[in-house]
Amino acid sequence: MLDLRGDPVALTAALVDIASESRHESRIADEVENALRGQTTGFEIIRNGNAVLARTHRGLPTRVLLAGHLDTVPAADNVPSRRDGEILHGCGTVDMKAGDAVFLHLAATVADPAHDLTLVFYDCEEIEASANGLGRIEQELPQWLQADVAILGEPSDGVIEAGCQGTLRVVVRTTGTRAHSARSWLGDNAIHKLHGVLARLSEYRARDVDIDGCVYREGLSAVRVDGGVAGNVIPDAGSVTVNFRFAPDRTPAQALDHVRAVFDGLDVTIEQTDAAAGALPGLHEPAAAALVRAAGGQARAKYGWTDVARFAALGIPAVNYGPGDPNLAHRRDEHVHVGQITAAVDVLRSYLTAAAPG
Repeated sequence: MLDLRGDPVALTAALVDIASESRHESRIADEVENALRGQTTGFEIIRNGNAVLARTHRGLPTRVLLAGHLDTVPAADNVPSRRDGEILHGCGTVDMKAGDAVFLHLAATVADPAHDLTLVFYDCEEIEASANGLGRIEQELPQWLQADVAILGEPSDGVIEAGCQGTLRVVVRTTGTRAHSARSWLGDNAIHKLHGVLARLSEYRARDVDIDGCVYREGLSAVRVDGGVAGNVIPDAGSVTVNFRFAPDRTPAQALDHVRAVFDGLDVTIEQTDAAAGALPGLHEPAAAALVRAAGGQARAKYGWTDVARFAALGIPAVNYGPGDPNLAHRRDEHVHVGQITAAVDVLRSYLTAAAPG
């Protein structure tokens, strides 16, 4: 059985040693559920598919939700875990079994919290959004996601990363007339027309947006170019796939309007293929502000999209806070400094046992 009350670094290693690629989280969910039932007190515990949920009902004035996903990307010959001095190696050490271990350890060792606690360990975060266990819980058990603040244990290098960017993908298409390349003047080359699209992207100047002291930098980038029929044919179609990472002060609809304005005047059509709203940091909320103080007063913007956006959509301030350098996630040499694990335990223990302001 997982030892929730012992060393959180050893607990991280034990979690890493349980392979849990997306859609194959049954065993780790069993182990987490059994450990919570056997080593914690005062928690209501339920199972939803391969997600495990636990919460207290102490009647305290505020509720803090700790959420972490149990799945990993496919292992790359990096399971089981391996410790080398102050470094713990292995698939999921960063993304995000170190964060899971911190939450599990606190659930078993914080005897007198100042807040009611909810823990959500969920499945299928690393694959398509439609399979995400947190989305399933939102649909089937929405009452379990109510809280004054949510902390997602995604790797943040031990620094609070507030909110997240939104993301939008569009395909910008050009059309022309097909012809034999030996008689190119009889055709109209759709690929050549892409130069206008690429020029606009090259000249684009991204916004920096300061929200609650967190600066979100936007980015508009070509991520794919398509076109061509054969080596002797003038193409009649071309396209550029564009990804817009936008600050959370824009809605997806506003982001799409902005992208359309960037390409205004060009002979193109624009088709949206994907969009997800960002999350405002919400650091002005008392429960979130207290967490920032417990972490030394430092917070920064989250670059990228995470499940904090799901909580923001429910009106719940949410932050990313967990051990590990996010740049090491999904790598063959994925590893975490053990000092970040123990530091996260100390910060969150201080926060969870301190009375809420006001």
